[in-house]
Amino acid sequence: MRDGARQQAAIEILSSLESQRRPAADAVKEWMLGHRFAGSKDRAEIGDLVFGALRWKQSSAWRMGADAPRAWVWGALRWGFGKSAEWISQSTQDDPHAPAPPTESELKSLVADNIATAPAWVRGDYPEWLDASMARVFGDARAEEGTALAAAAPLDLRTNTLKTTREKLIAALGESPKLKAPPQPTPHAPDGVRIPWAQGRTFPWATEQSFLKGWFEVQDEGSQLAALLCGVRPGMQVADVCAGGGGKTLALAARMENKGQIFAHDIDGARLAPLRERLERAGVRNVQIRTPKRTQDALADLRGRMDVVLVDAPCTGAGTWRRSPDSKWRLRPNALAKRLEEQRAALALAAPLVKPGGRLVYVTCSVLPEENEDQVAAFVAANPEFTAAALPPQAAPAHARGLAVQMTPLLTGCDGFFVAALEKRA
Repeated sequence: MRDGARQQAAIEILSSLESQRRPAADAVKEWMLGHRFAGSKDRAEIGDLVFGALRWKQSSAWRMGADAPRAWVWGALRWGFGKSAEWISQSTQDDPHAPAPPTESELKSLVADNIATAPAWVRGDYPEWLDASMARVFGDARAEEGTALAAAAPLDLRTNTLKTTREKLIAALGESPKLKAPPQPTPHAPDGVRIPWAQGRTFPWATEQSFLKGWFEVQDEGSQLAALLCGVRPGMQVADVCAGGGGKTLALAARMENKGQIFAHDIDGARLAPLRERLERAGVRNVQIRTPKRTQDALADLRGRMDVVLVDAPCTGAGTWRRSPDSKWRLRPNALAKRLEEQRAALALAAPLVKPGGRLVYVTCSVLPEENEDQVAAFVAANPEFTAAALPPQAAPAHARGLAVQMTPLLTGCDGFFVAALEKRA
C-alpha cells in the first residue's frame, strides 16, 4: 500500500468509530480482517495513524478548522509525526486509493499553526468537560500535562526478582533479534526495564524465552512504583482487594520475597482467571486467591488481621490515555460517576481488613481529583479511625497531594498514578 492508501484506510476506520461506540483496537482489527491484502508494515502504519489521530484529535481539529477524520489524520501526520504539508499533499496525488488531495484552505492550515491561541483543553488534547478537573490538579500547566498524556508510551517491563536480576534480563532481551537496540533500565523503578515506543509497539514479548521462564511481566513504571509505595516487607499479611489480573499482586510478592501471605481478591471473579498461570510462571508461592462467593464473605476471616490492604481502585483510566487514546473521547460524566461509586465500595470492603496500626493504600491510574484526593478526603471524614500517612521515600518525582503523590507522564515519565496511604489508629 502507498502512503495515501494508508491514510484513506485510517480515515475509514475513524469514520466507523464515529457511528459505532467501541474501542479503536476493535475497529482496526475488523478493518484488517476485511482487507487481508494489507501487509505487516501496512497494518502497523495504519494502526499508528488511527491511534495518532485519536491522540491529537482535539488539537488537529483546531489547527485544520475541521473536526473530521480527514483533518485528524493529516493533523497527526503534520504535527504528531512531523510530515510536511508538501509531503502530505504529494502522498495523495495520482493514487486512486488515497483521499482527495488537500484543498487550498487545508494546505494553508497545514502550513500555518494557530495552536498558541487555543484553550488549554485543545492544546492538551483532552475533553472540554474535564477542563475544570484538570485545572484543579495542574493549574496553568494542564495543557502541558495533557500533551504528555497524549504522547505514545514506551513498553515497560518489571523484572521478576524471584527468578533473575534486572541486569540479566536486559542482557537476555538484548540478544533478541526482534529488537534493534537493547532495552534500558527505567529511570525510577529499581526493577523496571524500558523498551522505547518505536520498538515496543511491535515487540512480541509473549514469545520471548525470558518471559516464558517467568523473568518479567509487562507493567508500566508508574504501576511498579505504586506497588513499591505500598511499603510491604517479607513476612507481612497483605490483601489486594481489587487484584484483577494480578499485576500488582505479583509485584508485591516479589517485594515480599515469597514470605508472608498475600490474599488476592476481586469482586469480579472472572478477572482473577489469568492470575493462577501468572503466579506459577513467576514462581510465586505466597498468594492465596480469594474468589467472591454468592452467599458468604470471602474475606471475613481476614478482618482486622492485615498489615497492608491495597485498593487498586477501578477508575476512568485517565492516567493511561497514552496507551488508549480513544478512551478519553469515550469517557462521559455518567461513567465517572459510576467509577466513584465503585471506588467507595472498594474502600468500604477494604477498611475492615486493616489491623490496628496497619495501612490501607489507595491507588488509581487516574489524574482526576474526583477519583483521587476527593475520595481519600471523603473516606477519612467518614472513617475517623484512619488518618493520612506518609508514603515510603521514592526516587521518582511526583506532584504532592498532601501526603499522597500524583505521578504523571510529564513529571515522572510514566502513566498517571495516584497513591495515598491511610493508617488505622492502634
